[in-house]
Amino acid sequence: MSSEYFSVEKETENVLVIERSKFICSIKPVLDEVDAKKFIDTIKKKHSLATHNCYAYIADDKGLIQKFSDDGEPQGTAGLPMLEVLKNKRMFKTVAVVTRYFGGIKLGTGGLTKAYGNSVVECLNTSKILQMEDATIYKVERDYDSYSKLLKVLSIPEVSITETEFLNSVIVKFAVKKNYEEALKRKLIDCFNGKIELGFIENKYCSF
Repeated sequence: MSSEYFSVEKETENVLVIERSKFICSIKPVLDEVDAKKFIDTIKKKHSLATHNCYAYIADDKGLIQKFSDDGEPQGTAGLPMLEVLKNKRMFKTVAVVTRYFGGIKLGTGGLTKAYGNSVVECLNTSKILQMEDATIYKVERDYDSYSKLLKVLSIPEVSITETEFLNSVIVKFAVKKNYEEALKRKLIDCFNGKIELGFIENKYCSF
């Protein structure tokens, strides 16, 4: 199984006009399936007069929670090609809704399949895509004198500092890529002569 997936940074919308029909694709990163369903409901309310509001989502970071809907279009011509785009591009924890305002010209099953799939592709092309990698979150506490030394060790592409608290001491929370975890631990031990303690927080996918 791959140790990475992709998602969009934020909600994005793109419009395609095909044979006078307007296809509005709305894509959003989601936390889970509940979040995906809330977004779908929001779009359906926003475009309540549309001919169709078709959707597809992959709601987890393993690509297992998947669902799609043709919303009245011929079976397999809307939601499924949308889902296939998400799957092929490993766009997990992502929901896509394509709203169609019918323009009076029928596209046929092949035309619909192409239109709905391309709507998602074009919207992704206008979105900022984040690469999410398997990581571990740690926290470490240092005095102010050694903070700059810690920062130097952590300022590398394999590490992403997520939060810093400046209190009586400095508390730094950071994500490290799974495949670099042991190497970083050795560097920190060498840098501080073994006098450093890492506090494990959680395993999660992060962007770097």
